[in-house]
Amino acid sequence: MSTKPSYYNDYVQILKEELITAMGCTEPIAIAYAGAVARETLGDVPTAVTVSVSGNIIKNVKSVIVPNTGGQKGIAAAAAAGIVAGEAKRKLEVLSQVTPAQIEYMKEYLAATPIEVVPVEQGHIFDIGVRVSAGEHSAYVRIVDFHTNIVAVEKDGEAQTVENSGCSEEMTVALTDRAVLNVKDIIAFADEVDLEEIRPILSHQVECNMAISAEGLKNSYGANIGKVLLNLYGDDVKIKAKAWAAAGSDARMNGCEMPVVINSGSGNQGITASVPVVVYARELGVDEERMYRALVVSNLCTIHLKTGIGRLSAYCGAISAGCGSGAGIAYLLGGGYREVAHTLVNSLAIVSGIVCDGAKASCAGKIAAAVDAGILGYHMFLQGNQFVGGDGIVKKGVENTIENVGRLAHDGMAETDKEIIQLMVEG
Repeated sequence: MSTKPSYYNDYVQILKEELITAMGCTEPIAIAYAGAVARETLGDVPTAVTVSVSGNIIKNVKSVIVPNTGGQKGIAAAAAAGIVAGEAKRKLEVLSQVTPAQIEYMKEYLAATPIEVVPVEQGHIFDIGVRVSAGEHSAYVRIVDFHTNIVAVEKDGEAQTVENSGCSEEMTVALTDRAVLNVKDIIAFADEVDLEEIRPILSHQVECNMAISAEGLKNSYGANIGKVLLNLYGDDVKIKAKAWAAAGSDARMNGCEMPVVINSGSGNQGITASVPVVVYARELGVDEERMYRALVVSNLCTIHLKTGIGRLSAYCGAISAGCGSGAGIAYLLGGGYREVAHTLVNSLAIVSGIVCDGAKASCAGKIAAAVDAGILGYHMFLQGNQFVGGDGIVKKGVENTIENVGRLAHDGMAETDKEIIQLMVEG
């Protein structure tokens, strides 16, 4: 390719920023990460801990098992795990090297150490603060907006430099502006990108996410949605795509300690955006190059759909990823801009509005529904059917429909989000 289009480098960078490895549900892992940095900054094992979190963090941590904790759930368990056994330099894999002895010590630490959880609303939907103390010394770490974005590290009330904070890199990370994304350019980029620039992250996504999905089908996790789908409906490729994606979430939401390559800050979204495309490619014998280019479409469409919604909201993120996977499958099977655009509009019209009530076993069911909508949206178009502007939230043009969904989720569902959180807190 002689001259790269203006968006080219931004799209490569967006994939590198979003497709990163995490072990465990990313909100409790972010708490564990903050706890690990706080302990390293303090330089001692804390005897008192306060975790201040926004409502959406409460929602996404309350019901999910924190990996490598012996099956424990919740904010206090996540903070204790990071403090006792976390390695801050591993970021979203902060709990990947926990030993059995540390798990036992963690339980003792939780029983002996006061860990106060304080709800806060400071203008950030994603907000985590961990304050620790031992003797006369204290430390504080704050993460906002996304999972590794540390904006403050203090020791004894004084701001710390990077070298003294327990962090090995810059604390505040500026992400590439997602406004550069649009469906037409995503398809053009998928057609022309030099795969060697992104093959390592895509191959790692395939390896990790297919492995945890296989584990979810092999053993019993949560409500076993993946197994239920295969047992009930058989092994048609459309069923397999839903079942394998759901099984990855079955395992991940219920304590499986295998890594996942995430998308838009979420392992469930990373699984949903990738696994159905891989299942289709392998079942139908599509070559690896086309599969990788289809993964570019599914991942970037998912990120594009999520941009207007935000990292956390009352709108289930799996919907964006399921619709993104439908777009990836459309491209995989020979579709171009027209097929992908109609697939997105059709699928968004079907499932937009499914609520996020936190990370837990039922996420797998929502993933299955989202992938089903993505596949249905594609086949609707193949048979000459579509939803058109004026059908509910659908507007003429895929970008206008995506903008409407962003408004619905970010603005329209803000009060819904508060009510969901209240219901869960009362729960």
